Amino acid sequence: MKTAIKIETKVDELLAVLDKDIRHIQENLSRLNELRSLVIKRDNAALGRLLETIQNNADSLAANEAKRNSIRRELSEILDCPVEKLTLSELETVVTEDRKIRITETKTRLKSLTEELKKEYLGTVMLLSECARFNNLLLKSIFGFGKTGTATYNSSGVAKRQADAALVNVKF
Repeated sequence: MKTAIKIETKVDELLAVLDKDIRHIQENLSRLNELRSLVIKRDNAALGRLLETIQNNADSLAANEAKRNSIRRELSEILDCPVEKLTLSELETVVTEDRKIRITETKTRLKSLTEELKKEYLGTVMLLSECARFNNLLLKSIFGFGKTGTATYNSSGVAKRQADAALVNVKF
């Protein structure tokens, strides 16, 4: 009976930690949206503040992860199960019905949020890579780097070779 109480207590602690993880993922989704917006607006000051916020929250995330791992180790010892095999699905089989429902809800929420985070992260990566590509092309065209016959295309798709003259005359 004492083992069942220990398991229930540890599961409650784990669910609390996972709730913090859910909040963290939601904050990251918000930050990705803000990051894309600030990049498009080219607001360097706000980007700097966003970076500071992210750096300040890194310690909180690390502490929450350490706590989650600690609880998992304790639960694996109680259940005599290797830590690697201890999952939320495994915990659902050994807890009471009300905790099983909470675990299922938490698992579902985590799964949907991580899918959304992956999608938003990919969108952000694509935006930033396009910005880098565009900036690179812009610098090459302005300063005349790589005059090896770069082809550009107009709106109708017709190729046009770059002229030998740069837009800017750079003297060192």
